[in-house]
This record gives sequence, C-alpha cells and structure tokens, in this order.
Amino acid sequence: MCGRLAVTLPNDAMAQLFAAQPSNDLPDVPNFNVCPTTLVHTVRREDGRRQLAPMRWGFIPHWYESPAGGPLLINARAETIADKPAFKAACRARRCLIPASGFYEWTKDQEGGRDPWYLKARDGAPLAFAGIWQDWEMNGDRHRTCAIVTTAANTSISAIHHRMPVILSTENWPLWLGEQGKGAALLMQAAPEELLTFHRVDRAVNSNRATGADLIEPIST
Repeated sequence: MCGRLAVTLPNDAMAQLFAAQPSNDLPDVPNFNVCPTTLVHTVRREDGRRQLAPMRWGFIPHWYESPAGGPLLINARAETIADKPAFKAACRARRCLIPASGFYEWTKDQEGGRDPWYLKARDGAPLAFAGIWQDWEMNGDRHRTCAIVTTAANTSISAIHHRMPVILSTENWPLWLGEQGKGAALLMQAAPEELLTFHRVDRAVNSNRATGADLIEPIST
C-alpha cells in the first residue's frame, strides 16, 4: 500500500512540470508528512486542459452516508480496480495524477516496532502516481476525493513491502489522463527496478503530527 507521502516541489514548479492550470487553494509545500484524509495535489483533465488542484486523500464512494461511512479507501488495487463497485466507474472516466517527491513504507523489527523507510526516484525527480477521483456530497457536505492505484511491488521494493504505487512515466501521463485514447489499463504495472532508491528514516514520522525535512533524512541502521 501507500499510506504517507512527501511533497516538496513548489506549487508553481509543479504546475509547470505537469503543464497544468493551478488552483488558488493548493496545499502548502513543502510537506514531508502528507497523511490520509488531508488534501493532496492532483492533476486531472477538465474542460479540455489539465488542472492542478487539491483533493481529499481517501476515496469516498457515493453510497457512503458520511466521509467515515465505511473503510478508508486511500489505495485502489490495480488487479481489481475495474471490477470493484467503489472504483470501476472512476477507473474508466475519472483518472488523475498524484504528484509526490517520495513516499514511506514500514517494516517491523523483532519486537514488533515499526521502522519507516523513505522511497524516492533515484535521480531525485518528482514522481507521478496513478490515481482515481470521486466527487461525494451528502446533506450539503461536499468533498472531491482520490485514491492512489497500487500494484504488486517489484523485486527491490518487495524487501520492504509487497505493494507499491503505480508510478507513471512522463510519456504515459496523457494516456492515463484520457488525452491519448484507450489503453490506460496497461499502465498499471510495477515501476522498473532501477527507478527507486530507499533508506531508513527516523521513527518520528510514525506520528502524523511530525513535520520537517529531517523526516526524510537517512539514519544509520
């Protein structure tokens, strides 16, 4: 799965990278501890152009009676996304990119303690995760929500976790966003082995209240 992100690219640079029109209510950056149910940056196609705008990280199906009306859906499995009632319509028609500088995964030590790892592109470039989105409204409460698409981890990442986000290369952004016809399903695969690198970070990031650039700094193990 993917349950925590870091986003450090300035909003104007992010808009330029994705050739997207930025909204005026984007989340503050840098943020080294982006948590579920908070706002994340997303890129989607609207009115013939790309929009960079915030969405709530945690997909809310239309039948939920409240944002907490069922399981928290922060990830959507690539293997079942086209069949799951919560996700299948969004998979066909409401796809987005979710930018990140990196993400966290955890392993357990012999005592059951959770050791965090930070994963990022080997060349330091921003990542673009495949995402899906959904508008939800009930009794005047409105949210635009999203989930990150995940797949089975490649060999190197499986040492930490058996799942990983679907990471889209620049040339595949148009296809995922519906700008280049059909075939987006073919993109839901693990990233190449050489794309990512990872290192242990301090357990401070285990708290969703933790902040600061120190969260992604390597520690000795």
